[in-house]
Amino acid sequence: MSRALPKYNKRRVGLAGGAAAVALTGAVIAGTALAGESSDGGGADARTLAGPGTISCPDVASQLPAVPASAQAEVTRNLALLDQQIAEANKRLVDTVGQGGPNFVQNAILGPLEDKRIATVNRIATAIGRTADRPAGLDSLAACTLDTQGAPAAPGQEETGGAGTAAPPAEDAGGDTGAGGGDAGAGQGGDASGAGTISCPDVASQLPAVPASAQAEVTRNLALLDQQITEANKRLVDTVGQGGPNFVQNAILGPLEDKRIATVNRIATAIGRTADRPAGLDSLAACTLTK
Repeated sequence: MSRALPKYNKRRVGLAGGAAAVALTGAVIAGTALAGESSDGGGADARTLAGPGTISCPDVASQLPAVPASAQAEVTRNLALLDQQIAEANKRLVDTVGQGGPNFVQNAILGPLEDKRIATVNRIATAIGRTADRPAGLDSLAACTLDTQGAPAAPGQEETGGAGTAAPPAEDAGGDTGAGGGDAGAGQGGDASGAGTISCPDVASQLPAVPASAQAEVTRNLALLDQQITEANKRLVDTVGQGGPNFVQNAILGPLEDKRIATVNRIATAIGRTADRPAGLDSLAACTLTK
């Protein structure tokens, strides 16, 4: 059953109330000050980084249903993390002015930020879903945009606002996960033509028995993991010689890890709807570069 979402109140960052909900406290507002939020809990000044522009993201807090008391601490912590991620992305926007090609901001800042936000909102949804209906559609709030003019945010949007929507996961299903997670790749990308090869732990072999009801979603996300490695290896080739000594880690391996965290969380959630949710899949997210 769909649930009406609370209207955003600019004077405070709040979650819909109820007997089972606990309002966010002033500590949340203090925690989110990292991203430049004003003391009344409204959006941050979108012009604080007017030179290179500012990053605008949809508000998540205002789109949540009532938060059970048992999930309050975890939800609060992850809402603060969303603010921190935007603050860090805006700082990186300033620190990297003039670097890379025309797609640098999208590939090295906005893309990685979206992946981090997907992983974070999935944690929020999971926390709520343990004792209440899991909120759906939070992934659509993950994508952010760059305001190159530093214009003020639209009302009701997080920190610097924004109207971006996340692209849906790839629907290209591949491999047969069978009863215990099938072969969705050996966890290593192909030859990157001398630039090196990105190697990632295999996820499929670490899954428990996959319920029939979760089979299609698990298969789709296992295929997406392979696609992510392929795209990272291609980017490795396309960006040879770009950036400083930490370019590969910051612009390729780091974003890849964030994407994999979001994807394995979707796999765990799919299985956990009708069976025990597999734990520890996040430990399989980090990848390495082999020269």
